[in-house]
Amino acid sequence: MSEPAVSIEPTQAQSERLAASAEENHGPVIMINLLRFKERADGIDAADRITGAEAYGRYGAAVQKFLDGVGGRVVLAVAAPESVIGPHDGEWDMVLAVEYPSRQAFLEMTRDPGYLEIHAHRAAALADSRLIACTQLPL
Repeated sequence: MSEPAVSIEPTQAQSERLAASAEENHGPVIMINLLRFKERADGIDAADRITGAEAYGRYGAAVQKFLDGVGGRVVLAVAAPESVIGPHDGEWDMVLAVEYPSRQAFLEMTRDPGYLEIHAHRAAALADSRLIACTQLPL
């Protein structure tokens, strides 16, 4: 049995699909982030000998101005230590929901050269992740 794929960055096909959907979907999007942290951060944060969670904290602090710049906001940030339904406890360390005014606003932020610099902290922090683009439904 093979190990499940680790996902930190979107594939080319996923990026293209999101860009195409931005043309059709002009309303708000909520990006659900499922995050599992590395025990020790690597990359840009390796020399500081910090945890993946600490490296993600650096990313979180620095990303706020880019969120503000495109009208995005964190609507939920929770620790996720226990699975009630699913493969096993501890699959994800954190769940974030970030709302953007549109898919285009999200893409604009992720293409900003300043954002790309701080994104290195996210990559250094994560052992695995999922990013799911959601549209709110009426309750």
